[in-house]
Amino acid sequence: MDGALNRLDAAAFLQIWQRVDADDHGYIEGKELDAFFQHMLETFGMKLTQDKIRRLRERFMSAYDTAADRRLQIQELATVMLPEEENFLLLFRRETPLDNSVEFMRIWRSYDTDSSGYISAIELKGFLQDLFLQHRKSISPEKLEEYTDTMMKMFDKNRNGRLDLNDLARILNLKENFLLKFKMDACSQDDRKRDFEKIFAHYDVSKTGALEGPEVDGFVKDMMELVKPSISGTDLDKFKKALMGHCDINGDGKIQKNELALCLGLKLS
Repeated sequence: MDGALNRLDAAAFLQIWQRVDADDHGYIEGKELDAFFQHMLETFGMKLTQDKIRRLRERFMSAYDTAADRRLQIQELATVMLPEEENFLLLFRRETPLDNSVEFMRIWRSYDTDSSGYISAIELKGFLQDLFLQHRKSISPEKLEEYTDTMMKMFDKNRNGRLDLNDLARILNLKENFLLKFKMDACSQDDRKRDFEKIFAHYDVSKTGALEGPEVDGFVKDMMELVKPSISGTDLDKFKKALMGHCDINGDGKIQKNELALCLGLKLS
């Protein structure tokens, strides 16, 4: 058990928690507790009998059920199971989930206006404040300062007072890269067309029939991450420029649906 905890991070913890706390109460109880420990151990290839899982649950309840209500709050479990930095990151991610890469890139572009590939601590504060506003959550100035300072300490590894795109991608709870859902080597034209329709609809957030601005950014970011897990803002801008040069046939600064289809070798009916 202790070995599994040493390999547990905020992302893995949150994924397991959300499977069990499906109603988003912020606590688990009864059979949910057994399910949480079972899923956690299975994540690391460990299997225990139901009796041992129940004993594990009781051990945690007696030690960490601080409210003595036969429930475990997410904070109670996170505090004991995660290192301090991962604990903070878990709670932050839970409060401010992001829907997709388009949303992430829209906010990123509003601060990295000169495409320098990074944002400063002051810009980060505004970035975080916008995220809370976007999700209709209030935050005090003191809490905002705390989050900003902690984010900089955790992710500004070279201590130069700024974060790049990859740093923010690690900070925020972006959903899994949407493109991972599809087989890139699909042979059937029908399968490829069906996949293309789903992919285009996902990134065409504005539903205009064309990708533009952060929609192109989000698509490019996810495309690049299929072959290069860690990308910088500069990398993204270079690839975006190349993609636009190849696909924007009519030169309107957008990628029309039929233009992207042609770039991918598809003929839409």
